[in-house]
Amino acid sequence: MQDRRPKSEDVAALAGVSRTTVSFVLNDRPGAQISPTTRERVLAAAASLGYQPHAAARGLAAGRTHTIGLVLRQSAEQVAEDALLAETLRGLSEAARVEGYRVLVEPIAPSDGPYSGLLRSKRTDGLIVSGPRTDDREIRSLSSSRAAVVIQGTLDGVELPSVDVDNAAAARQAVEHLIGLGHRAIGVITNAPLAYTAAADRLAGYRAALAGAGIPASDAAVAEAAFDAASGRRAMAALLAANPGLTAVFVASDVVALGAMAAVREAGLRVPADISIVGFDDIPLAAYFDPPLTTVHVPAYDLGRAAGTALLDRIQGRETTGRTLLPTDLVIRSSTAPCNRFRGRSRDRPAGEPGLA
Repeated sequence: MQDRRPKSEDVAALAGVSRTTVSFVLNDRPGAQISPTTRERVLAAAASLGYQPHAAARGLAAGRTHTIGLVLRQSAEQVAEDALLAETLRGLSEAARVEGYRVLVEPIAPSDGPYSGLLRSKRTDGLIVSGPRTDDREIRSLSSSRAAVVIQGTLDGVELPSVDVDNAAAARQAVEHLIGLGHRAIGVITNAPLAYTAAADRLAGYRAALAGAGIPASDAAVAEAAFDAASGRRAMAALLAANPGLTAVFVASDVVALGAMAAVREAGLRVPADISIVGFDDIPLAAYFDPPLTTVHVPAYDLGRAAGTALLDRIQGRETTGRTLLPTDLVIRSSTAPCNRFRGRSRDRPAGEPGLA
């Protein structure tokens, strides 16, 4: 028969103290008046019995759960296609582990109801809200209450620490790459509905690049996706139908770009011979697309680690930085090429004419 697991009363009996004293010592209760001799006796008794305090009870006694929550403002289905999430979680988990914390991941789409209960019900000590939206009243309420919350993203008018990349500047660089290749008829597919601040910022970067080159912007050249490849396929099909002269597209998500490239092939066109495509994120599979995808590299691991560090600083009452922006890079691969004015006729253009083979 298996030996009974030692309990706190066993430690108390062996040390000759009360169970309350055992709890104060093993949970390192602040303000508890315990003499060094008594503390050593309790620790020695616990060690000799192999006693380990129950994690939940220990957290309750200390007033903390030692759990932080990552709230993803997407549906579970959309999160399943998030190819950067694993790296973000790796960075976040490493930051949490340093201070003895665990990470709770919760996909909560805007239609799924509130998320602040994770904090107010004491299930977590703090929250990272990823994918903020301009219509999120809940995060503004949390901000006014000075809760332990960090935004992974950007939301103007909210006084909470945030960790992000400069989405507008990175998108502008991506579109300027296309312009430098001679493209003028350039479309854009957003990564998500424009209520998401990252989507709005990437669209703003696209428009800024066109304006800087003196290229008129057209609403017909803008299509909206919703995080996944299927929405990218639909958006690209709509763009091609509405813009017969299109030669390049900035797609504000690599996963969305995968679907967009499928739509290009279905239209009898080729990437990049007929349509150049630039993505955003540099997911691990981007280098293995057909063709390999030119894209903006986002430091997902560093974003997760920085967000975790900022949240733990806030929980512990340490000084935090208001806004942290991490650098991005444009990674140029084979999905972009100089503009081909014989789009769709690259196989049968007149001999000797310039363009792609």
